[in-house]
Amino acid sequence: MTAPQTTRGTTSTGGAGPRRTAALAAPLLLVGVLLLSLNLRPAAVSVGPVLDEVRDAFGMSGATAGLLTSLPVLAFAVFGAFAPTAARAVGLHRVTLLALLAVGGGLLGRAVTGSETVFLGLSLLAVAGMAMANVLLPSLVKLHFPDRIGAMTAAYTTALAVGLTASLALTVPVAEAFGGWRTGLGLWAVLALVAALPWLGLVAHDRRPAGEPGTRAVRYAEVARTPLGLAMALFFGLQSLQAYAVFGWFAQLWRDSGWSPTAAGLLVALVAAVSIPLSLWLPRLLAARENPLSVLLAVIACYPVGYVGLLVAPYSLAPLWAVLVGTGCCTFPLILTLVGLRARTPGGTAALSAFTQSAGYLLAAAGPFAIGVVHDASGGWDLPVVVLLVLSLPLALVATYVAKPRAIEDQLHR
Repeated sequence: MTAPQTTRGTTSTGGAGPRRTAALAAPLLLVGVLLLSLNLRPAAVSVGPVLDEVRDAFGMSGATAGLLTSLPVLAFAVFGAFAPTAARAVGLHRVTLLALLAVGGGLLGRAVTGSETVFLGLSLLAVAGMAMANVLLPSLVKLHFPDRIGAMTAAYTTALAVGLTASLALTVPVAEAFGGWRTGLGLWAVLALVAALPWLGLVAHDRRPAGEPGTRAVRYAEVARTPLGLAMALFFGLQSLQAYAVFGWFAQLWRDSGWSPTAAGLLVALVAAVSIPLSLWLPRLLAARENPLSVLLAVIACYPVGYVGLLVAPYSLAPLWAVLVGTGCCTFPLILTLVGLRARTPGGTAALSAFTQSAGYLLAAAGPFAIGVVHDASGGWDLPVVVLLVLSLPLALVATYVAKPRAIEDQLHR
């Protein structure tokens, strides 16, 4: 396990003191990364299961509720783009700590406020912190674990999947057992503040993402002008569009097909839970291959198979289709693994991660909205599912490009 002082792009001073510090920092980094990952989805999805209660509490209009559910995607697109610049200016570990404090403070504050405007503002603060940390994670892995990108990406995406599944499955039971929606949402603030504790120690070993010695930093705008950067953003956007449409609408799809509200929610949780074991295995499998196209195509193919199943038997075989669609959603840990593999330096990784995710989420934001419009216009779910099936096909085409070994630094116009 590589410690901060020995990572490429930083300087080691040698001696027993730095080695002792490195030995102490390495386990703290592992714990910090895993706890950070657990907090990268609850701020975005925990409000969904109690949205009716939140709306009733504030007298929230449909338009305002739509804004609230759109905040995570907008935050990923806007605030994620600023993460590399903030890391260069302030320090990678310091920005990570500040991001976690924003998540915890925002979630805690919105759980106790009586103002709709303050609730929206604190929700934005929480998802903004989440968005910045989300972008910086691949850079942290590249900086501290450059020889274990596959294994560490597997570990943190698995933790992320656990956080996603837990927030979908536990928010309502906690709310019902302990006094209402405020407790259900406030639970996740506690997790975020606990996750900040390791980073209080890690800020003393802060490092700024850097390029190779003698080169300047990779900039967001430069990545936006490269074929690899554009392809990665398109791949990320198409896979996120699928995921947000599924998590936003499939509970209603299964309710309309005959499942009870509780069972429909559990089916969506099953979609999320599938990624827990697969996220532990697939990134390592991808990283071990020089050209991982076969891995990408096998996962992507689960989308159209699952969607065809939903068209044929949406009720009787729903758990099977949930597993297949959930497997397709595992394109997410695979694209994050590729972010770490398609740059040579922590700075290049940070810039590639920022552009891939921020531009990708702008594309993804259209997904849930478009599916809702198509559903309302058609009066059923067959046409929306066909739309998702068709939109899954370009993923395979883009995968043929991003799977080929290449580095973003090679495509920059210096």
